[in-house]
This record gives sequence, C-alpha cells and structure tokens, in this order.
Amino acid sequence: MSEDKDVDYSLKNPDVLTKYKTAAAIGEKVLAAVSQLCVAGEKIVTICQKGDKLIEEEVSKVYRTTKLKGFSHPTTVSPSSYVTPYTPLSSDTAEANIELQPGELVKIQLGAQIDGFGSIVCDTIIVPPKEGAEDVVTGRNADLILANYYANELLLRLMMPPGLLASGTDEEKAKAAAVKAPTQSKITSLLDKVVKSYDCNLVESTTSWLFDRNEIEGTKKIVIAPAEGTKGEGVPQVGEVWGVEMGVTLGSGKVKTLNQRATLHRRTNNTYILKSQTARKTLSTIQTKFGHFPFSLRQLEEGETDTKYKVGVFDGVRSNVLRQYELVGEKDGSPVARSLTTLAITKNGITKLGAPPALDLSKYQTDKKITDEDILKILEQPLAKNKGKSKNKKKKPAKKAGKPEEESEAGDDE
Repeated sequence: MSEDKDVDYSLKNPDVLTKYKTAAAIGEKVLAAVSQLCVAGEKIVTICQKGDKLIEEEVSKVYRTTKLKGFSHPTTVSPSSYVTPYTPLSSDTAEANIELQPGELVKIQLGAQIDGFGSIVCDTIIVPPKEGAEDVVTGRNADLILANYYANELLLRLMMPPGLLASGTDEEKAKAAAVKAPTQSKITSLLDKVVKSYDCNLVESTTSWLFDRNEIEGTKKIVIAPAEGTKGEGVPQVGEVWGVEMGVTLGSGKVKTLNQRATLHRRTNNTYILKSQTARKTLSTIQTKFGHFPFSLRQLEEGETDTKYKVGVFDGVRSNVLRQYELVGEKDGSPVARSLTTLAITKNGITKLGAPPALDLSKYQTDKKITDEDILKILEQPLAKNKGKSKNKKKKPAKKAGKPEEESEAGDDE
C-alpha cells in the first residue's frame, strides 16, 4: 500500500502519459474499425459486441504484466436523436433487433484504459447505404456536422490556460498569462455563436470532465448550455487530462429522458455492504473487470450463465454503489451530433490523446459560414508549440467556413 502511494500518477511521470497514449491509440483504432461496421441494415447490438471484442483483443497485446487494464467505456452506438451513449442488451428482443438506417447520424463512443489511465473517444458518422457512401454531404446534415466540428475546435482552444503559448519578452509573456481564463458562461456564449452560424443549437448540459487515474468524472467540469440547477466547476490547468465533449443539434437543444431501460452503469466511490451473496458476487465481478469505469449490462449478461447479475445490479444501484446512466435524447427528436476528445494539457500546449478522425471538410458543403472575427481569431490559434520546422501561416478559416489551424506536436513532457 505504501509503495503505491509513493508512485507519481501525474503527467510529470513519463510512463503515465505513455499509458494514456497507449489507451488512446487503442480507442482510435477500434473507433475506426467500428465506424466501418456501421452500415445500413446492421444491428446495433452486433456492432457493440464486435467493438468490445476488438478492445479486449487490442488491450491484451500491450502491458502484458499489468492486471489493471481493459475498458474505459464500452462500445456504444447511439441513434440519430440520442444524446447519451446507447448499448442495447442481447436479451432484449426488441432493442437487439434495431438496425441502422441509411443516412442516419449515429454517435460511436468507446475507450480503453491501461493501469487506470483511460481515454474515451466519440465520433458522429452518417450511415452509408449498402452500395457505398455519398461523396459529398449537403443540406442540414452538413450544417450539423460542421457546426459540431467547429464548436469542438473552438472549445479545445478555450481549454488552453491563458498565456501558455505566448511568445515575446518576459513582460509580454507575463501579461498574457495574467489574463483570466474565460468563464463558463463566456465559453457557452462563444460556442453558441458558432453553432448559430449553421442554424443549430448546443445540446444543454454538455459536460467535459477532468480525468484522473480510475476516474472519468473528476473534481472539475465544464458545463456548456447548463440546464437549470447545473453549473461547472474549476478551470483547466497544465498537468491535467480532460475528456472534452461537444454536442450540437438541429433541434431546440433541450433534452428528455427516454423511456428505455438504462444499460450503462459505473461503480461509484461509495462503500456499502450489500446484503445478498448474489449482489456481492456481482459487485466483485464489476470491480475486477471494469473498476470504476462505465460498463454495459450486456457485458455482464454475456459473461454469465444465468440472470442473477440483474439482482446484484439492482441492489447496487439502490445502495448507491453503482450509478446508472439514464438514456437521454433530443426533446423534439431532432438529429444530434457529438464528439469527445481526451486531451492532455502540457507546458507545450494541448495534446490530443484520443480524438475523432480529422474531418475531410471538402466532403461537407453548405452556404453557411462563421463570420464573427473574434471567433475566427481563436480558431486560427494553434493548440501546441511547433517544435519542428516552421510552416507557412494558413489563411483565415472564416472566409471558407472557418477551418482552424491544426495542432503541431506538443511533446511528451509536462
């Protein structure tokens, strides 16, 4: 126990960042594979099962002597109007038969963890017809994808601690660092301008969390378009890892709880001696296989020979040692786009650990564009110091829908 306490689990320990990056690489690899599985007529449950199997296979190839590794998030595939991750049960006949439809927007979310250092990634794709994907996306789907993309790029830059990449004299650097970080209401205001440029809305209470070892909902959070009674806490700082989420909709942005069974759960930090032996056995299985990371009831269901785990999960939720994630969707049933990026903030800037693949902007055409000069200036900013050869400065994104500068290598040091 004392030896464990002496271990440095911060980004100052190079091995920690390596583990984050290893987990993130697995997540991105599996995300790409699962995206290819999302074709018209394919069952969501089948895609989730295959995605989970891929995560297990990839994790088994790395850190072979590390016992604490596996999922940081099970494979979920959420239909068009769903806001939260969706992972149906094999035993629920109705939901197990849900198939993807051509042209449908779906959100894929999954992740891996190594030694408790987890990365989660989410991407939104358009389900192609069986004969192949369209070359160019137009209309409202293009508006939605672009609004989510640029809002996400803006949010990543707003995560940057003030003055982190400042250049010039010491006095100029100090002046830049003295600037206050944007308030969460200011962040929402700027993001709202971006999505409004595409006639879209932010999804209420979209939340980004501070990540820590064995924890994806840390002591800090940024809440975008907060619903009544919700608010964020804290500002991003150097040495932190965050899961940064963006949610945009063609609808009002208001959400509702769906009348479907919650299948995504997570172990809480609460301790309680469950009364039944079945419940204790179930909790032990969850703790061993998933730790404090989210898991799907489907993963328990397919690993057991009976259904007694349901009793254990029920007791765990009732005793508050397990948290269940309710299914939430857009209030008026409109399409929703989401993305989730796991990033590290180092002295060299922001490093995307696990992120959706780069969007091919040439495939999305719309007559809408961002015109706000303040936002365009932020989008031009790099995410990290360029440690390699200097590059020619790119043209302003605005005049062509606001393409942000790509980040350069941030380096591994904290």
